[in-house]
Amino acid sequence: MTGPLLEVAHLRTEFVTGGAPLVAVDDVSFSLAPGETLGLVGESGSGKSVTAFSIMRLVQPPGRITGGEIRFNGRDLLTLDEEAMRRIRGAEIALIFQEPSSALNPVFTVGDQIGEVLRVHGRATRAQARTRAVELLEAVRMPDPAHRVDDYPHQLSGGQRQRVLIAMALACKPSLVIADEPTTALDVTVQAQIMELLSEMKTQFQLSLLLITHDLGVVAESADRVAIMYAGRIVEEGPVRQIFRSPAHPYTRGLLASIPGGAPGSRLQAIEGTVPRLDQLPPGCSFAPRCPSRFDLCDTAPPPPYEVGPGQRARCYLHRNR
Repeated sequence: MTGPLLEVAHLRTEFVTGGAPLVAVDDVSFSLAPGETLGLVGESGSGKSVTAFSIMRLVQPPGRITGGEIRFNGRDLLTLDEEAMRRIRGAEIALIFQEPSSALNPVFTVGDQIGEVLRVHGRATRAQARTRAVELLEAVRMPDPAHRVDDYPHQLSGGQRQRVLIAMALACKPSLVIADEPTTALDVTVQAQIMELLSEMKTQFQLSLLLITHDLGVVAESADRVAIMYAGRIVEEGPVRQIFRSPAHPYTRGLLASIPGGAPGSRLQAIEGTVPRLDQLPPGCSFAPRCPSRFDLCDTAPPPPYEVGPGQRARCYLHRNR
């Protein structure tokens, strides 16, 4: 491919709950090249997971996608019927869910669940599925895969269940994997192992990876580019090193300043205030009520993206005269 593998343009996803629609994803645009890792970062409730479910066309009522394009391998996924989307989910785009305990079915063995992915997409017969499931568990470094294949999810540790989800995601060798907070429920040591495993699988299977997280340390270690999300909008996007070295949006600066690592005994820095509710978004920049650099223009309308460096854009009026 010469162009992007995934291109999201002006995506808008709303939830209709009786009153005015609540806009969870508002004018979100980004792209992902073959073999690239893009980190999508933001606080809880910023719209990261809704963006992932929108790409997979898994937004459930009262949610609905109301605008934009999601182009994958040149096809706009929003124009496909449900049968066509089923052929893509799991086979060409795979999703690693945030919580393995709820993503795995407790009454089926992990081998059956991995095998089902293969059978649904015609990649293995029932007889072949178990052998392939063992191979996939071995690939994700599951201890004693030949015996673990017959275990139920409750018999596995949190890290082992996450490995099962990764094996299921890789079963059909998709070109894009979306990992939604893949280490949230794990302790620090296991988090490092899972991120190392994802990196190895990305290289081995030649994947593109959309990594959704709130952990800037994970992004610094794993991503090529990063998109910072706040209140449903991407407020800054660019190469990881460039944004960490020279953040252009006040929200990004606040996130980076809040990372522990200052002088011993010093107070941690925090961003004052809280993320606004979706039904109480300000008319201008969503971050304006918490922004130390706020001025009158910030309250008039949401800022457009401004070019602030090579491949780096920020939605902030501080850069309007560049």
